[in-house]
Amino acid sequence: MSLPAVLLAAGPSPSPSPSGSTAVTVPTLQDAQQSANQAASWVEQNWSTWLAIGLRVLLILVIAGVLRVVVRRAITKLIDRMTRTVQAVDGTALGGLLVNAERRRQRAAAIGSVLRSVASFLILGTAALMVLATFEINLAPLLASAGVAGVAIGFGARNLVTDFLSGVFMILEDQYGVGDTIDAGVASGEVIEVGLRVTKLRGDNGAIWYVRNGEVKRIGNLSQGWATAGVDVTVKADEDLDRMKATLDEVAEKMSKEEPWNELLWSPVEVLGLDSVLIDSMVVRVSARTMPGKSTAVERELRWRIKRAFDAADIPIVGGATATPEEDPAPDPSAAVAAPSAFSNSASPQAEAATPIVTQRPAPKQ
Repeated sequence: MSLPAVLLAAGPSPSPSPSGSTAVTVPTLQDAQQSANQAASWVEQNWSTWLAIGLRVLLILVIAGVLRVVVRRAITKLIDRMTRTVQAVDGTALGGLLVNAERRRQRAAAIGSVLRSVASFLILGTAALMVLATFEINLAPLLASAGVAGVAIGFGARNLVTDFLSGVFMILEDQYGVGDTIDAGVASGEVIEVGLRVTKLRGDNGAIWYVRNGEVKRIGNLSQGWATAGVDVTVKADEDLDRMKATLDEVAEKMSKEEPWNELLWSPVEVLGLDSVLIDSMVVRVSARTMPGKSTAVERELRWRIKRAFDAADIPIVGGATATPEEDPAPDPSAAVAAPSAFSNSASPQAEAATPIVTQRPAPKQ
């Protein structure tokens, strides 16, 4: 009998009993095939959704990138056009009335940088929110948290926000720039630095003032356009007006032909006439239009020349009522003698009142 026949006749051999240990289940090929079928079925059911989400995200990113490039290029072209306009008027009469070209170019570059940054922030921020919404993420809690945080920051840093917005509008409107002499109300001086939050000024005495843009309520720019130099000449009331006007005209004509005053004077020096007439004096007003920021120098030179011309023409300049010096009185010979004292007379009431009271002693008993 063969070995297989013997094994069949003997029947199935008994399986060994477990000895208390847990048997490890080994996945079979059938289980793996079943898992693969389930994964393939899930992918087949959801691939269209994921493909649509991916295409939508890709479309949002492409549109945001293209829009950002287009907007930034448009801003750059606008700034370049502003710069070319400044270069076209530079060196002409119109350019002299405007602010210097270099400062305008710097201002245009600053405006372009701010606009490009704001445009990029808005476009990319909107694209990020749209991508999150594509993945069906609830944006309500995020937006609510951002709103609460924005309100808190707005209350806590309202001065900072005010300063920043004021700085942005100041740059956009070109109210002042580096090198200008301004009067900001709280301080005045030459602008040495302009920021979105703080403007730095150097005063006449050399002090540096830090002025917050939000605190500036009014600005007087003394460096834009032109300035006016005015000089008041006070003479006697009986002075010859024609001779005085001829002297002033001669001074003005001579000054307008000499350097560097011929460049600083943008209009002829004019004698405007009598500004005021008093009993013993009268005031003549002399004025001229000058280069921005040079009015003080022109006024000083005008005073210098007018004083020398009037001295040569024997025209005295008065400055109001002058106190006449008083003569020293003759010394009083009795000033060194002391006044007689009432106490020197023993019979005077003062002497009697100051006399000590003498206590009378009782007579001794005998």
